[in-house]
Amino acid sequence: MKSTAHRFKAQAREALHDDTLQQALGHAKSGFVDKRAAAVAELPDFERLRDRGQLIKDHALRNLDYYIAQFADNVEAQGGTVHWTSTPEEARETILGLCRDAGARQVIKAKTMAGEEIGINETLEREMETVESDLGEYIIQLAKEPPSHIIAPAVHKTRAEITRLFDEHHHHVDGGRLREAPELVAEARQVLREKFLDADVGISGANFLVAETGSVVLVTNEGNADLSTNLPPTHIVIAGVEKIVPGLRDASSMLRLLARSATGQDMTAYTTFLTGARRAEDLDGPENYHVVLIDNGRTRMLGNEFREMLRCIRCGACLNHCPVYSAIGGHAYGWVYPGPMGSVLTPMFIGLDGARDLPNACTLNGRCGSVCPVKIPLPDLLRRLRDYQFEQHLTTRTTRMGLRVWGWVSRHPRLYHLGTRLATAMLRFAGRGSASRLPLAGGWTAARDLPLPTGSTFQQQWKARGKERRP
Repeated sequence: MKSTAHRFKAQAREALHDDTLQQALGHAKSGFVDKRAAAVAELPDFERLRDRGQLIKDHALRNLDYYIAQFADNVEAQGGTVHWTSTPEEARETILGLCRDAGARQVIKAKTMAGEEIGINETLEREMETVESDLGEYIIQLAKEPPSHIIAPAVHKTRAEITRLFDEHHHHVDGGRLREAPELVAEARQVLREKFLDADVGISGANFLVAETGSVVLVTNEGNADLSTNLPPTHIVIAGVEKIVPGLRDASSMLRLLARSATGQDMTAYTTFLTGARRAEDLDGPENYHVVLIDNGRTRMLGNEFREMLRCIRCGACLNHCPVYSAIGGHAYGWVYPGPMGSVLTPMFIGLDGARDLPNACTLNGRCGSVCPVKIPLPDLLRRLRDYQFEQHLTTRTTRMGLRVWGWVSRHPRLYHLGTRLATAMLRFAGRGSASRLPLAGGWTAARDLPLPTGSTFQQQWKARGKERRP
């Protein structure tokens, strides 16, 4: 997928003025948050489970070379083949080659964010029919759009928009009656059923890779992944190397974290462990089984201060609790991974220069870090990226000058206190309550009013209270 992260500001403005998008985001805003809160409240040991999840992932990352080799050995012992790829280009060529070897005319895909990351659809569609089987992914494939959310790819679409898409592609008519959600789901299932049966190759992602057994763990609420991976004669798994966990007990702990954090469920409706190609005694399964492991900068992250980001289990909790994402949706971020996690991952994968605005698309309110199931310190990582921007002169000259002045003033307390008193006094002349327009504050007042001070400064209040406490 080609990145437009360098256009973040313009795309964010467009999103804020898109009434249809705002309507769709408004409907989705509280659902994920409320369901997660309820699921967490029902599990008193959830914080201990988060601690265990962090330890599991940290241990796996510290010993990644050992566990990924163990996983590969076990996959091949079960009749599968592991392919190692360093770049998106190498991964695409590997997968295309496997599809050609299988004589594929039609490919059915379960949802895979790693597949979105390497842009596999565009490559496959040049030579063979490629169909998404996840309902959300199927909708955005018809719309020729990227996902807007890593869990709910079509969260930005209204029911009316989906009805129009289905009319256009299924019935070849220009607009019809507005259909209810169950009817739309039934229609998609009917269309996809033939695709499942006719597919020569099934492609899936992986939620976890289990080193102990060589198993790939997939979770869905639609069952589409089971059909995509079992019916076609060839199954190809696409996964980042960081998906590894040591054993089955570790995978069980991670699944309990994933479902509660992503959709507010104790467990997803379908949790599937896939281990190799079909054996003689198996009733179904693929005859050919391949796992394509992707690096794409992940091992480089192992050696720097952004290593903790590799703990991410792609639950989407940070997106759901982010006020910026909730206001603009996922497309404004311009690449595969939106929200707080994307604001760290995108600069890691495509370079900070091409995504310089993303680390600043954050209020640093800390909600993302507080809900992350594996305790990734997202606000700290975003601040570190801002430091890099400053050091590499990727910010504007005005911004760097302003930060230098601010840093110098803040290191001189008397000057700082004098400045705050003068600023407070000047703002009082603007009136009471709030101001809709102020010099040098256009970035703030363009979207909201600026509250005006009504009393003394914090330092003055602190000093006054100190005097009151003295005997």
